[in-house]
Amino acid sequence: MQAAAPASALPNRERPPEPKRFEPSKEQLLDFYKQMLLIRRFEERAGQLYGLGLIGGFCHLYIGQEAVAVGLQSAMTVGKDSVITGYRDHGHMLAYGIDPKVIMAELTGRQAGISKGKGGSMHMFSVEHGFYGGHGIVGAQVSLGTGLAFKHQYSADGGVCLSYFGDGAANQGQVYESFNMAELWKLPLIYAIENNGYAMGTSVQRSASEDQFYRRGESFRIPGIQVDGMDVLAVRGAAETALEWTRSGKGPIILELKTYRYRGHSMSDPAKYRTREEVQDYRENHDPIDRAAKDLAALGVAEDELKAIDKEIKDIVVQAAKFAEDAPEPEAAELFTDVLVESY
Repeated sequence: MQAAAPASALPNRERPPEPKRFEPSKEQLLDFYKQMLLIRRFEERAGQLYGLGLIGGFCHLYIGQEAVAVGLQSAMTVGKDSVITGYRDHGHMLAYGIDPKVIMAELTGRQAGISKGKGGSMHMFSVEHGFYGGHGIVGAQVSLGTGLAFKHQYSADGGVCLSYFGDGAANQGQVYESFNMAELWKLPLIYAIENNGYAMGTSVQRSASEDQFYRRGESFRIPGIQVDGMDVLAVRGAAETALEWTRSGKGPIILELKTYRYRGHSMSDPAKYRTREEVQDYRENHDPIDRAAKDLAALGVAEDELKAIDKEIKDIVVQAAKFAEDAPEPEAAELFTDVLVESY
C-alpha cells in the first residue's frame, strides 16, 4: 500500500484575492439604491396584501436582505448567467429586472402572473431572464443550480450559475454532494449562502456546529469568502471577485453573505425567538438602504432627490398592486396545462 504524501508535498491550493468594496459612479449607486428600495417597498406591499387575504399560502419577505440580491445580480448578465434560489424569491426576481406587475400578479394567483398564477410566492420562473425559481424544498436549489452550471459548461455558453441558499439549507446533505461534483468538474458556479442568522426560528449558534459558512467547502477544496451582506458595495465587490474566479475556469466558489431579515421566517411567523432590541439595532445601525443613502450623500446627492426616488418607487409598487388586484384568475382549464413536458 502506498504511503500518504506528507502535507508539505501536497499541491498548494490557489485562493481568490480578498474582494475590494466596489467603487461606483453616482449613477451606478443611484441604480443600486433604486433597486433595493423597490424590493423594500414591494415586500411591504406584499405583506399588506397578505394581511388582506389577497395572497394565499406561504409568503416569505426579503426585507433587510436587499443588498445581497442587488449587489450580486448587478454584476451578472441577464439571459447569459442563470440564477436559482429558495422560497424567499421575490427580491431576486426584482433584482434581475423582472416586471413588478407580473411578480405581484403571481403572488396573488392571477393569470397575468409570471407563472400564470400557478406558482405563487415560492415558485416563480423566467426562462427568458435565466431565473429558475423559487423552490420550496429546502436545499433543492443547490443541486439544481449545480445542474445549471453543468449546462453552462457543457454548452460552452460562457454563463455562470448563481445558486442561493440559506444558513438552514447549508446543513442539508445534498449540498455536499453538489459541492463534490461541482469541484470535481470545475463548474462555473457561485454558491451564495444568505446567512440571516436564523434557520427558520433557530439561531445558527444552536443549529450549526460550524457557523462560519464560507468554510463549508474547504474539505472539497472550494474556496470561500465572508461578506458584509448589509453593504451593497461590499457585496458587489465580492461578486466581481467570484465571477472572475469562476469565469476563468477555476471552478465553484462560496460566498457567505452576513445579512439579516427584519420580519419572521414567513408571514405566519411571530418571530418570538429574538428580541425587539436586536431587530431595532439592525434597522437603525445596519440597514442596507440607509447605508447606500449615506454613500449617495457623500457623492453629492441631495435629500430631496432621495425623497423623489422614494415617491417614484412607491408609485411603481402601487401600480403593480392595482394590476394584480384587477387581473383575472386563471381559467379552470389551466389546471391541466404545464403538467408534462410537451410540444406546444
